[in-house]
This record gives sequence, C-alpha cells and structure tokens, in this order.
Amino acid sequence: MSDRPVDKPWREKYLVFGAPSIGAAERAEVLACIESGWLGAGPRVAEFERRLAAYLAAPVAVAVNSCTAALHLALRVLDLPLGSEVITTAMTFCATANAIVHAGHEPVFADCDRATLNIDVKDVRRKITPRTRAIVPVHFAGRPCVMGPLMQLASQHGLAVVEDAAHALEATIDGRHCGTLGDFGCFSFYVTKSLTTVEGGMVVPRDPRRAARIKTLALHGMSADAWQRYGDEGFVHYEVEEPGFKYNLTDFAASIGLHQLAGLDERWRRRQTLWRFYEQQLADLPLTLPAPPAPNTRHALHLFTCLVDDTRTDLARDRVLARLHALRIGAGVHYRPVHQHPWYRRSTGDRTGTLPNAEWIGARTFSLPLSAGMTDEDAADVVRALRHIFT
Repeated sequence: MSDRPVDKPWREKYLVFGAPSIGAAERAEVLACIESGWLGAGPRVAEFERRLAAYLAAPVAVAVNSCTAALHLALRVLDLPLGSEVITTAMTFCATANAIVHAGHEPVFADCDRATLNIDVKDVRRKITPRTRAIVPVHFAGRPCVMGPLMQLASQHGLAVVEDAAHALEATIDGRHCGTLGDFGCFSFYVTKSLTTVEGGMVVPRDPRRAARIKTLALHGMSADAWQRYGDEGFVHYEVEEPGFKYNLTDFAASIGLHQLAGLDERWRRRQTLWRFYEQQLADLPLTLPAPPAPNTRHALHLFTCLVDDTRTDLARDRVLARLHALRIGAGVHYRPVHQHPWYRRSTGDRTGTLPNAEWIGARTFSLPLSAGMTDEDAADVVRALRHIFT
C-alpha cells in the first residue's frame, strides 16, 4: 500500500492555467469581421498595429502570427553573418533559442539571477567572444531586465539587442515600455498572455525604416501584401524581393486583439489583486515567492512563479504539480532550462553544471494560475490546495 495521501478534489471544474478573459466586445468584433468577408490580413490588422504602437509609444509596430515569428524576423533583418553567436538566457521558453537557430545562428546561454530569474549581465559579459553579434534578453514573467547595463554592454561591443518581451507588454522601466529599448522588441499574443489574439505576435523596431522589410519578409517576401492586391483599389501586381515566410496576422485574430488592448490595464489591475492575495496567503508555506519589482519599474505580472523551498519541505516540485492536478488546479513550469533539452545538449554540448542558477531554478519552479478571468473563489481554491499539499 502506498503511504502517499489521496487528494480528493472539491472543485467541479478544472482551473485551467492561463485561461483567457474574452468579453462581449471581442465576440461582436469577430462576428463583424466574419460578416465583412475580409478574414485575412487587412484593415483590422493595420488598426491593431497602430493602436499597439500608440500604447507602447513606439514609432511603428508590425503584427505577425507569433512571438517566435517576431524573434526570427528581427534576427533576420539584422543581417548578421551566418553562424554568429547570439547570447540569451537559459531560463526561457525554447522558442527564444529556436528562433536564433532558425535565423542561422548559434545560441549561447547565459545564466540567470536567482532572485529575479532574469538574465545575469555579468555572465553575459563573460560569454562575449569575437563571434558574438547580438543579445536576446527575456523579461521573465513580466519583470523588466536590467536594461541599462545590458545596453551599455551591447554598445561597448557593437552588439544588437532583441528584446523578448513575450511576457512584458505592460512592463516599463522609468516609464518606457519594455520592448522599445533595444533594436527590436518582440511580443506575444498567445492564448495565455495578458492580451490575446489566440495566436499572434508583434515586432517593434526602434528604427521605423526597418518595418517595411519586416512586413515584406512576413508575407513571402512579396512587395505588396494581400490587402493591397485584393482591396477596393483593385488588383496590384507583386514581386518577390527575397524569400520570405508565412508569418502574417489575420484580421480574424486582430479583431480579438483590438478589444483586448482596450481592457489591458483593467486586466493588469485584476492580476495585481490576485498577486497580492497570493503573496499574503502563501507567505508561511515552504515556497520562495516572486521578489518585489525593482524601483522605477512596472512588472507586467504575467506569471506568479514560486520555487519549492526544499530546506523546509521534503516534497519535490513534480510531486506538488501532480497533487495540484489531482485537486483540479492547473499549474505551469517556467522553465526547464533550454540547455538541458535533448536537442540543445546534442547541438551545443552538454552544459550541465555550467549554468547553476538556471538549473537550480528549473528543478524547483512552478507557476500558479493568474488570469483576469479568475474569480476570488478560484484564487482561494489555489491557496487551499497548496495548504493541503504542504500540510
């Protein structure tokens, strides 16, 4: 007989991790888009780009179908020599490193800070070689990276900076939005994000002259997009200027995003309320909770990421996840360090032991549900479940 406790759920409905908050305005816009007959890239995408750029106080924004596409395009437009080294954090989703590989370059993993989980600038400095051409910092969980020292380091070595701001749409440093500080900012509108188009992303170039090439590469390398070719002004011939990709966003997706943007700050405030509730209710459990935001920054509050404190409990992280699932509470792992995945071990060599903070975090981290669509009762159930598990 097993001596493990049996967890009997009290919730009837599973609490989905990262469930989106979709309202009546989004539904109405989707129906209007369907009735318009224009579902592909068109006027709603253009309006979404305009509004996003205004929100970020950026000169221009280019909508694409994922943040992965945004990262890939940003790295391609830099025209780095093939095989260049691009430094990024090991504590990120695999898409960050995959985009570097697909752009024809070699990812070099830097360690992260144990408190913030963001890239360690000192380790970035140690990893720079004559082949290094760019840095891809990730604003982990919505917490702004220390961009001042990173930008200074990049300037000293002539390196480009592509910000992975997938978690950080609302995040700011001294009033400036993350994603507008480097050469490019890349955003995600995946279904779990604070603004969703179900699938989608955005590239924000600091130099607006780069926007035209990004748009061209995002739609097969054609000189005129589908809206121009089939719009009210009649057919327009196109030319392929360079081999591109199928990365464009659709009006169907943008119709959701337009109204998601309007409610962005309201949803952020709701997550802030849930965040504070978790901080208060979980403070005495054997968990390391997120560190406070740095002064003069705004945390986007995308992920409430805890670390199991194994000095105060014998429960391993994966056991905690299993028991949360049994209690019908969804959770996430952000992340298993990229350098520990099989393909990266094979392609870049086994780096186990060389990135101790990322590995330490990766063995202990898990993220709690944090969505504007959650009720107070949902949040209370999360706390109740964790108290039950650690009793």
